[in-house]
Amino acid sequence: MKYILLATLAAVCVFIGFVFSRKYRRRARFYQALLYLCQKFDIEINYSRERLKNIFANLDEKHKNDLQGIEKNFISFLDGTKPLEKATLFEGVTFLKEDEKDLIFTFFKSLGRSDVDSQTKEIKNFQARFESISSTVNNENKKYGSLSIKLGIVAGLLLVVVFI
Repeated sequence: MKYILLATLAAVCVFIGFVFSRKYRRRARFYQALLYLCQKFDIEINYSRERLKNIFANLDEKHKNDLQGIEKNFISFLDGTKPLEKATLFEGVTFLKEDEKDLIFTFFKSLGRSDVDSQTKEIKNFQARFESISSTVNNENKKYGSLSIKLGIVAGLLLVVVFI
């Protein structure tokens, strides 16, 4: 019975490490998808003059999954079923910091509000900001993502050794 309890305790520690690692991975993938979305907006708005709703509809499933439902919430705003508020846009997104949410909310709030040239300049401005955040987030993912898994394993083994 004691060994089963110790194995369970070690598994919980490793699981906690994986949860923290997943948070860093999600943030990195989210910003990569956001950068892809900015590039797609820039191309589609300038050349094909596509509507925002169609641009979101034409995103591939990988990027939609990485955006964590923000695109669905924004489409709901475009359809008129939900208001554009920070709480509704980031519904279910827990891995972003408040200042990051403010910046992303400002980005989505500015979409479709100006002429093509101004919109393109704004998108490029936000894209540059997102690129700097993305590089920071990728560095954090490289450092802390694998570190949290390793710390979970070490903590689990340490607890097993202490309790034996």
